[in-house]
Amino acid sequence: MRIKAVLKSLLFAYAVTGIFLLLLALLLFQFDLGEGPVAAGIIVVYVLSCLFGGFMAGKIVRKDKYLWGVLVGLCYFVLLIAVSFAVQGKWDMTAQHAITTFFMCLGGGALGGMLS
Repeated sequence: MRIKAVLKSLLFAYAVTGIFLLLLALLLFQFDLGEGPVAAGIIVVYVLSCLFGGFMAGKIVRKDKYLWGVLVGLCYFVLLIAVSFAVQGKWDMTAQHAITTFFMCLGGGALGGMLS
């Protein structure tokens, strides 16, 4: 049951990611945003997606909510790195960027779990 809750929450988080990235692409197209705002938008998408996924996991499991939120954030990060590596065929991220993204995903998931 708990694994199923994490998988549902992870799927929900990636659906939210898709919606937010489409919205970001629309904003980029309409307003010709530079590289800085797009990078900031992607960071916001990571955090909000993990927050919503952690929130959903906390609502489903109802015990140790923040831990389940952290687990959703961890799974989100691992899947994000795996897909990125599979698509590009190489490691295309600095260690600093990977560590920052890791903690943003975990923090977003934990916050979502705590707020649920």
